[in-house]
Order: sequence, then C-alpha cells, then structure tokens
Amino acid sequence: MDLIPAPLRVRAGADQFLSLDAGTGLTGGPGTEGVQRWLRATVGGATGLPLLPGAGGIELALVPELEPEAYRLEVSADGVVLTAGGAAGLLWGAQTLRQLLGPEAFRRAPLKHEGWRLPLLTVEDEPRFGWRGVLLDVARHFLPKADVLRYLDLLAAHKLNVLHLHLNDDQGWRVEIKRYPRLTEVGGWRERSMVGYRSGERRDDRPHGGFYTQDDLREIVAYAAERQIAVVPEIDLPGHSQAAIAAYPELGNHDVVDTAALATWTDWGVNPNVLNVEDGTLRFYENVLDEVLEIFPSRFVHLGGDECPKEQWKASPSAQARIREQGLANEDELQSWFLRHFDSWLSARGRRLIGWDEILEGGLAPGAAVSSWRGYAGGVAAARAGHDVVMCPEQYVYLDHRQAPGADEPVPVGWVRTLEDVYRFEPLPPALRQDPEAAAHVIGTQANLWSEFMDDAREVDYHAFPRLAAFAEVAWSRLPQEPAERDWAGFEARMAVHRARLDALGVEYRPETGPRPWQRRPGVEGRPIEGAPPEA
Repeated sequence: MDLIPAPLRVRAGADQFLSLDAGTGLTGGPGTEGVQRWLRATVGGATGLPLLPGAGGIELALVPELEPEAYRLEVSADGVVLTAGGAAGLLWGAQTLRQLLGPEAFRRAPLKHEGWRLPLLTVEDEPRFGWRGVLLDVARHFLPKADVLRYLDLLAAHKLNVLHLHLNDDQGWRVEIKRYPRLTEVGGWRERSMVGYRSGERRDDRPHGGFYTQDDLREIVAYAAERQIAVVPEIDLPGHSQAAIAAYPELGNHDVVDTAALATWTDWGVNPNVLNVEDGTLRFYENVLDEVLEIFPSRFVHLGGDECPKEQWKASPSAQARIREQGLANEDELQSWFLRHFDSWLSARGRRLIGWDEILEGGLAPGAAVSSWRGYAGGVAAARAGHDVVMCPEQYVYLDHRQAPGADEPVPVGWVRTLEDVYRFEPLPPALRQDPEAAAHVIGTQANLWSEFMDDAREVDYHAFPRLAAFAEVAWSRLPQEPAERDWAGFEARMAVHRARLDALGVEYRPETGPRPWQRRPGVEGRPIEGAPPEA
C-alpha cells in the first residue's frame, strides 16, 4: 500500500475491490459524529458521493479495547468498518481511507471519474509518539488566518496532532491582547524586512505586519480541535521581546538603554533588548497570559526562554538588585527565577510550561517540559532529570534549512537537509535507548518552520514539503531506530504516489528537480552552516 505515514500492520484481502457509489451510506455510533461530518465534507466533496446516513457502506464505531489514537480499518466485500479507541483514532483511520481512494479524493470538488473503489484489506495502526508537532513561526512573517487553517488540514492529512504557534518575537506581536492594545497597534508592524541573512544586506523596504484577533484564534483552535490537533501558543520571554518593548517601553531595561527609542525590530538574529525583571513586567505578562489561556485550552503553554542575552541584566541596577534579593548566583539563575515564576503561575491554573532547552540553564522548574532544539543534549539531560521532552534538533528538523547544496536554493540557510535526511531522523538518540525510564519522558517530536525567509504560504509550502511527509512517518510509524536500517527506497516509491496527493491539495512542494524559477533569488546570500551535525 502507498500509505504515508506507514501503518503498523496491513493484511491484504482478496484481489478484489469494494465499489462506492451514490447509494453508499455512512453511519456511526455515539462519538463518531465529528468524523462523519469530516468524511462528508472532504471525501464527499471530492468524490461527489453524498454518503447519506443509512445502513451499509461505511460504518464507524468507538471501542474500549483500543487506545484513543489507535484504529482498525476493515474493507470487505460487504463494506467498510472503521473502529477506534477515540475520536482521534477514528479521524486517523478516515485519513487512511481517503488515501486508499486515490489522489483525486484530495480535491475539493469532484472531477469526471470512472468510479470509486477501495482494495479489500485490514489496516491496524497506532502512533509511536503522542506529540507529533509542527511549529509555524507567524511572528517573523505573518501568515493570514486562511493559510493557518489550510495548514491544519495538511497536518491532519499526515496524522500530525500539534500545531505550535510562535506568536511573538522581536519582529512582530501577532495575538490581540485587549488589555494592551499597543502590542498589536505598534508591535504588530515593522518598517521593512531583511532579504538576506546578514545585517546590512539588501532589504525589501516594504512595511510588514498583521495579527490575529482573539476570535480569529478561537476559530483556529476550534478548527484544529475538529481535526484532533492541539494548538500550543508560544509567548516568547524574556528574550525575543523587542516588539513588546517597542509598544510598552517600560517592559525593557530602561535603566540601561533608551527603550522609548526602540521600534519593532527589522533585523534577524539574536537581539540584546530583553525584558526587565521588575514586578510590573511580571504583572504585565500575567495579564497577557490570562487572555492567552482563555483562548487556548491546550495543556501546554510555550514560554520560549531561548536566546536571552544577559548583557543588559549585568548592567542593570534593577536586575542586580533582584539577584541579591532572591539570593541568586548569576544572570542564568535570574532567568531561571523569571521562568519559575511563570511555571508556578501556569501550574496554579492547571497548565504546564514548556520552553526551549535554554530553560535548563540555571535550574528548571519541576513540572516544566523541554523542547530540545540545540541538538539532543538538552533533551537527554532533561529526560534523565525526569522532565518531559519534545525532540526537535535544528540539525535535523528545522525545515527552514536548505534542501540541497548550491546557490539555487532560496536563501540557503543552515545545514543541507534532504528528504532522505529527514526520513532518517531518529527522535530517540542512542544515549536514551539504553535508559527506558528516561526514554519514556520523550513524549514526542516536532518539525519547526521558522519564517525569516518565508514571507508567504508558497514559501512555507516549498520548505515544508515533501519533507514534512517524511517527518510525519518518523513521528507516527514504528520505524527501525537505526536510521540506516530504514527502507528509504520503499518510502521513495510511496512518495511518488503521495506527491500526486499533494498536487491535488494544491501544495507547492519542492520539486525533485529543484527550485522553481520564482523561488530563485540570484545574488542573495544565505548563511550556510559549515560542518556535519553533531552526533547524538
């Protein structure tokens, strides 16, 4: 079967097919209503089949013996029976059913078609990891709501179940906060953007900005929930905060720099302007998070904690007074104190903090989880200390990195990471495979799409696909843990079919032959990172 991600078990039936037609019914027991709606809207929309309620045809059911994301899909001469342990498993099984119908089932309206047939078979499947995530950076370049909704459909089609929304950075603040309107009025816009990587390179001289209203985000969350996807918001602090400081200068280290002169940043990179550690700043972000929690019901809330230069804190009398007051050893412990405050604040409201692996520096709050991005080392240390971990090492699953060597790749940042490289990524490094107790803390894996050089949905498509299909298989399927043992040739053969599905979905993925002409940017130099990725 040409299924992506590869299922756990497939048993082929007789060399025959089940035909679906206008009389094919769709029925299901309690708890299946959402997936019935999805099937009628997507598969029904693409095929033109009404899938009316009624006996026979396609039957859905929830059964207690299966795990919530596990499903069993049986296609026989008598019809289709799809059972699952929960609504999530039922949707994943329905996605498999859609793939079995062929690429035309991924269109939004029916074409002339000779008939819809399913092979007789049984598929039994369940995911390897519970967190199968994708980060969309909507701060560096704003992605309109309609494009975010489209990406939720693409994630669901690949059985990915977490959308991590990076909602603020130095270059933009994208979530409406009613108590602090200047966050979007001022921080939501910048004068221009860098086109290359290095400061001083050519700029596009176009104002850029935008933000999501709270109702926009509620719509995104509801749309995601119907597709069994959790939306995890990220409010990055105490670094990556110049857009917020530009809107409210009292948030910055005003005893060191003239924060009133700061604007939303127009450069890429690590910014020295970070939040101060005064009581007023703590209260400000508590108020921000009050509104964020009301929008996003996710158990986890990402608070960044990465790339926070300490120079301003070293020079700030206010920051140094806080260090003495709290009996801290240094500025690393000051950052830990800052994040621990919000860890306790979130815990009191039934939520959990997750942050980038820098939050390990200076000590980590007991309930916090870690996104391990600087290789595996932070994740290994966190897991051994009893913290949950999402593995997303930049050397392997930062999909903004270039896909091939050579100057043709658009703004060729980072390590070369081909489709095969992503397919051979293993979330569980050898250092943890010999330690089952620590390995159990690796709750999942995530691919990240940072948008410094992706200024619209076409560029996001190009960088994400087809590599996101390979990542989805790594996150879902029980592949050999030794990357060299994986069936790359078999995956390539299945990708030939899957590309036709992506075509039907309108995904502008990177062709096998390289960038399309509109994606080439002659004369724009990126930042290739030399050398091989560090070993696990």
